[in-house]
Amino acid sequence: MSLKIRLSRAGSKKRPYYHIVIADVRSPRDGRFIETVGSWNPLLPRDGDRVKVDADRVKHWLSHGALPTDRVLRFLDEAGISKRDARSNPKKGEPGKKAQERLALQKQAEEAAAAAAAAGATEEAAG
Repeated sequence: MSLKIRLSRAGSKKRPYYHIVIADVRSPRDGRFIETVGSWNPLLPRDGDRVKVDADRVKHWLSHGALPTDRVLRFLDEAGISKRDARSNPKKGEPGKKAQERLALQKQAEEAAAAAAAAGATEEAAG
């Protein structure tokens, strides 16, 4: 049986609250789980007690082969339980394909307008 340490949503509409649970990978997100090992309240301020983790139980389940999801691994890294590798996505800040096409067309139009203005200026100087 493959195990995941993942989030299970609770709370009302537009008021999220998450439980950090140990669950079988085949069970649904908010469905059956084995054990609750913590909680996350994203509505609290960042410097407050947003994340609560039972470190002993998490270490136990990690030793039994449970794999944390990326979000839970962030929490475990902050708590000093597990190490999360830093990620680098240099293309994240680049505009999309269509936006790049629009920028290229805009640049061509500006160059054409500048060339036309330069040609008009030389005609007036010659004439």
